[in-house]
Amino acid sequence: MEGRHLQENDRQYKVFLYVFYACMVMMGSITFFGILSMTQDWQEDGTYVMGEILVQTQVPFENFANLSTWLFFSSVLGWYCVSRIGWKKTTNLRSYRMGLLQIMLLGFTVICLYEVLWTFTILNAEITSQMVLSGQIPDIDALAVEYPDVLRPWNLIFATKIWLAGAIISAHAFYLSTKPRKSLEALES
Repeated sequence: MEGRHLQENDRQYKVFLYVFYACMVMMGSITFFGILSMTQDWQEDGTYVMGEILVQTQVPFENFANLSTWLFFSSVLGWYCVSRIGWKKTTNLRSYRMGLLQIMLLGFTVICLYEVLWTFTILNAEITSQMVLSGQIPDIDALAVEYPDVLRPWNLIFATKIWLAGAIISAHAFYLSTKPRKSLEALES
């Protein structure tokens, strides 16, 4: 069975479109909440931990998924929906533009993959060192790294999830950009 591209009159197209809109609202509201909370922390303390509020806020009830997980989920799902419904926009990219796009996507994929491995390694090292030093399991959701700026550290759980989402999206976009392309007329016939 050959995969068929979605058309605007397909029922699946509307499903993907509505799911994308839901993901967009979810990503926007989580980002707005995170920026608002970080701004309040900055005004109160003069410092903040990037993503800490998103890791510590659990939705829809206690001990369920935190906002950083919902942000990860909605960004990856939203990207997949966009790649299914927005395929027509990429059929006219040819020659040097597609080559530049592929190089850029490969670069993003490598950078994001490196950052995922780096933050995950630091996270594991922090957990291990605190267990060895204190003999107790640390609060994993509160672990942060003071990089690249001491006044603006990143929560390690948040950083790992965000970089993983970036790696997945970039790798999928790179994969899609390397698939053989047909002309728009050939695809619609």
